[in-house]
Amino acid sequence: MKTTASRCPVPADQVPIREYEEMRESWFYSWGTQETRRYLRQVFTLWLVSWLVAGPVAVVSFPLPKHWLQFLISAALGGLVLPSLALLQLYIGWSHVGNRLRNQAVPYEESGWYDGQVWVKPEDVSNRDRLIVDYQIVPILKRLRKTFAAMIGLVLSGGLLWQFL
Repeated sequence: MKTTASRCPVPADQVPIREYEEMRESWFYSWGTQETRRYLRQVFTLWLVSWLVAGPVAVVSFPLPKHWLQFLISAALGGLVLPSLALLQLYIGWSHVGNRLRNQAVPYEESGWYDGQVWVKPEDVSNRDRLIVDYQIVPILKRLRKTFAAMIGLVLSGGLLWQFL
């Protein structure tokens, strides 16, 4: 059932602009909104923390005195798993909110899954939401895609280097 109203009937926790504001202020999702240096520091810190698992696995597989380069490559690449998962979650979350903001119609539930409704945004709300997507969310998604591309480059470089060992 479609409803169009000048007043938003969507429950407060399902309004796309509020979802955006909550993500922007949350500890984890705010990573995407931070200045580049701080963002990269957080990704790098997560990569270092991943070494707590990847390092011991790599050292058992490749003893340090004999195979130190294989150890470094495998631990470094293994350490990319946790940052990759975190960045994937960031991308999915920001993409979801961006889609909710971009859509003209907003599906919502008043009290449960069985009473779904659709609210069609007025033009001014739709324009505001599209501006937020274009100027706030799209740059975050671009940054995340660039980070993924860099990580894929590291994996490919590690794999290429591994071939020459």
